[in-house]
Amino acid sequence: MRGRSLKDVQDLFSAASDDESDDDVVAPRRGRERQPLAVRMRPRSVEEIVGQQHLLRDGSPLRVLSGSQAGPTGPSSVILWGPPGTGKTTIANVIARAGGRRFVELSAITAGVKDVRKVMDDALTNRDLHGTTTVLFLDEIHRFNKAQQDALLPGVENRWVVLVAATTENPSFSVVSPLLSRSLLLTLRSLTDEDITGLLRRAVADPRGLDGTVAVDDDAMDHLVRLAGGDARRGLTSLEAAAGVAFAEAVEARAGGAEEDEDGPIAVTLHHAEQALDKASVRYDRAGDGHYDVASALIKSIRGSDVDAALHYLARMVEAGEDPRFIARRLVISASEDVGMADPSALQTAVAAAQAVQLIGMPEGRIVLAEAVVHLATAPKSNAAYLGIDAAIADIRAGRGQSVPAHLRDAHYPGAKQLGHGKGYRYSHDAPHGVAAQQYAPDDLVGREYYQPTDRGVERDIGARLDRLRQILRGRN
Repeated sequence: MRGRSLKDVQDLFSAASDDESDDDVVAPRRGRERQPLAVRMRPRSVEEIVGQQHLLRDGSPLRVLSGSQAGPTGPSSVILWGPPGTGKTTIANVIARAGGRRFVELSAITAGVKDVRKVMDDALTNRDLHGTTTVLFLDEIHRFNKAQQDALLPGVENRWVVLVAATTENPSFSVVSPLLSRSLLLTLRSLTDEDITGLLRRAVADPRGLDGTVAVDDDAMDHLVRLAGGDARRGLTSLEAAAGVAFAEAVEARAGGAEEDEDGPIAVTLHHAEQALDKASVRYDRAGDGHYDVASALIKSIRGSDVDAALHYLARMVEAGEDPRFIARRLVISASEDVGMADPSALQTAVAAAQAVQLIGMPEGRIVLAEAVVHLATAPKSNAAYLGIDAAIADIRAGRGQSVPAHLRDAHYPGAKQLGHGKGYRYSHDAPHGVAAQQYAPDDLVGREYYQPTDRGVERDIGARLDRLRQILRGRN
């Protein structure tokens, strides 16, 4: 392997790095411990950032912050919003390298108002006495409560600090409006497969990475890229694990008497990649957009009668650890809204599934939920009842619907009959077919038809019966 022994390769995986550079500002070295591949491959300049080209055009806020270009008014505070592994911390590292600035990092998990105020005081002092701008990198800002976020406002508004805040949750819901209005919101996109492939190939060859000691075949690379799911950190971690498996196998082979190949790198195959990590990452945020996006896709797949897509989204939610009670509630709504009277038993199945999930829990609850999803997705669909109640509500809100007809009013309390309540009421069970011809709706809604059954499923029969019922009720029999 280019003149290296297995011992040399082992040093690459486990020993300390020999090069003492200032590569890692945000995550400094700890003693002699080898840093993970994802940390070693962290970009040192804007040019090395993978993806996010829409944020790196000439004159963009990130280029000004990184010091690679000058801006007309100086750097602005930014909020970086994007999924895990898209480069938020990487961008902070690049910004940290800009000369003439003081870089401070806080984590919203551990920092409080006192820590924020100290940074602000120090930043004001450094600006006034030394002319130095302080860049504050605040990771996971969505974990800050309102009071903690409000403590940032004076420093951001008066430019005592340039705030670089990172979040995986939608800032419109997780960041207070005054802070959001004083910062630029930059949305990071998930990396493409091509982005991840390029990054992994660079990591294989780069001296900071695996330095050409391994060769990853195409099948293994495709598997690692698929596992990454657009997450650069996960991709690099998977590559490092696969290389470790290949190395361990080579050591074992040498111990068994096999000759060591000194002329080429260690081959990393699909077998090694599968050994390292055989489960794709699930891109799903239980408290953010992913939660609602996948739930929406599940319901729309059920509504569209695509049972296979519906089961896929159900599986994604289950594997991501979604609360099964939330899933069950959505299915109950779908049974009424989308299946409705085309198959009334769908609601019974959905309610039974919701009760069963609470009784037996997970993982067996997935079977119950799957049964409900299959029933709803394959059932005939009708939203007639849903449209009917909305139409009735619309009339109420528009002021329609006069007083209840006198013959339908309660006649049980003293004096009611003297008011004419109940007079002329016909008891339905005494009429032919159990249907009495009389007025039930208020005077201004006589003849208004809210429920319009479809010709699908059970509603096909309901429609024919309903036509006859309406004729009898209106005295047209």
